Amino acid sequence: MKNLLYKRRFILIPVAIAAFVSLAGFAVMLLWNELLPPILHVGTITFWQALGIFILCKILFGFGKGGPRGGAPWMRHKMAERFKNMTPDEQAKFREKMGQKCGWGKWDSGAWNNNKDDYAREAPNTSE
Repeated sequence: MKNLLYKRRFILIPVAIAAFVSLAGFAVMLLWNELLPPILHVGTITFWQALGIFILCKILFGFGKGGPRGGAPWMRHKMAERFKNMTPDEQAKFREKMGQKCGWGKWDSGAWNNNKDDYAREAPNTSE
């Protein structure tokens, strides 16, 4: 049985993907046609228009990777485990690399504290 499914995976996987995309397009069409015409007074859409909207949203807003906190919880947990197993030198190198990659380097606590006095001296005195 396993061998039979293994041989047919090249047929089953595209069919499963097509079924999922079709189901998503149908759901978008139903939700659009039930919610938006009464609320926003827009016209109804066809299945193909709904499928286009679904694909456009996936292109514009992403395919579910990442997120504001760096991905799925299991990925954050995995990264925390890796970070915990690093030596202090490796952790410092990792922080520096991530700081350069994400733009944290110029705003870390050391750089901010060093430049804070410069900003205070440049502020005009408005009490007079």
